[in-house]
Amino acid sequence: MTVPQRLSFLTLGARDMAVLRAFYRALGWSERPGSDDDFTTYDLGGLVLALYPIGRLGAEAAPDESLPPPGWNGVTYGINVETPAGVDETFGVALTAGARPIARPVRRDWGGYSAYIADPEGNRWEIAWAPEA
Repeated sequence: MTVPQRLSFLTLGARDMAVLRAFYRALGWSERPGSDDDFTTYDLGGLVLALYPIGRLGAEAAPDESLPPPGWNGVTYGINVETPAGVDETFGVALTAGARPIARPVRRDWGGYSAYIADPEGNRWEIAWAPEA
């Protein structure tokens, strides 16, 4: 047997579920049925994003460790868009929804165009257009 080569879901440990839910709602994202302040999920085109209170997630995933400090944890999440203009538009919508700008849209050395934002709890998202995608 081997480990399946796929990513099915991504869970963010939420420090404040109400704030994160409001942020993703302001992005225009629809929650899956049954979502609430105990567990919220979103369909992301083949991947499920879950928000789960960080204390409860820590009890399951890191029972002998202290909670991580606020800020960036070294992980980024990506949203690919169809055009460079889509990066600009999506970046603007995210800022209006309450995202903090990390890196404004620029041409990248790898040939694409991207920007970075942080949600209200510091989770980093790259908004990218890649010429070969």
